[in-house]
Amino acid sequence: MFLLRLQQTIDRFSDLLGKIAAVLFILMLFNVFFDVASRYIFNTVYIGMQEMEWHLYAAMFMLGIPFTLKAGGHVRVDVIYDQLSVRRRAWIDLICTFVLLMPFCLLVAWYGVDFARESFQLGEGSGDPGGLPNRWIIKSVIPFAMFFNFISGVGLALKSINILSGRLKDDGYTPVQH
Repeated sequence: MFLLRLQQTIDRFSDLLGKIAAVLFILMLFNVFFDVASRYIFNTVYIGMQEMEWHLYAAMFMLGIPFTLKAGGHVRVDVIYDQLSVRRRAWIDLICTFVLLMPFCLLVAWYGVDFARESFQLGEGSGDPGGLPNRWIIKSVIPFAMFFNFISGVGLALKSINILSGRLKDDGYTPVQH
């Protein structure tokens, strides 16, 4: 039962990250609207607003991945995968999580920390006049997002283990009552 509760806790965390990504998407929409309106209506360009679009998009994308992983929306060969039994899919998810996802997340997070730290130490900002300062903030999203992806991968692995052990029904979400 502990593994099932741990999976559900991680799934709720991934859902929270999905909601944060959705809010970032809405903020990005407002930002793009303001940028386009200021350009075409007022004939004014704000470099900082254009850069903010990129930052919001990057953060939205990176923080949305754990939710996508939890929801099963990540890229794979669905033509083959969907034809397999639930147990075979659980085995594929379990093996791929440990062999591909987790090592990738750890590698990118490891190098991402130095990437963000160097940006912070250099006081890196935009090279454009009127651009955004403190580029380390968006670069810091990389290791955090990879850590969150790793956590979501643990949730996916636990889901697979719970399916294989019979604690979850074939839908992958409904606990089996004993």
